[in-house]
Amino acid sequence: MNQIAIKTASMQDWQNIQEIRRVVFQEEQGVDPALEFDGQDAIAQQIIAYLNAQPVGTARVRYLDAKTAKIERLAVLSVARGQGIGKQLMQKAIELATEQKMQEVVIHAQEYIKALYQQLGFIQEGETFDEAGIPHVKMRKKLTSNKRD
Repeated sequence: MNQIAIKTASMQDWQNIQEIRRVVFQEEQGVDPALEFDGQDAIAQQIIAYLNAQPVGTARVRYLDAKTAKIERLAVLSVARGQGIGKQLMQKAIELATEQKMQEVVIHAQEYIKALYQQLGFIQEGETFDEAGIPHVKMRKKLTSNKRD
């Protein structure tokens, strides 16, 4: 049985995160390194996924303002796809945004995988657009209020 662990990344995980994103975005999808590593990582919360103690996936959460989080850079190595790791990374990212009292989460989803995000309650806004040479759609999810009276 495969063992999956999803956690908020530490500085020790940064090299693994960079490698996962390099393989998925630059090698597989042809994204320019300058677009992929956009200078926003230092202000984002990083998440990393391990499969049988090996780093295989990542995502990041950036807080755009007091109520909106953006989940970006979701990547899972090809050897680990099809096991629900991407979905678990998204669930962890949504959990982090909720803990920060965000009201909504936005994403720019690659069009071919938007069904995953729809399963998680994201709703498409607008038409398909190009980002880094890849068709994307903007999606949004309202988070449930976690106010405590």
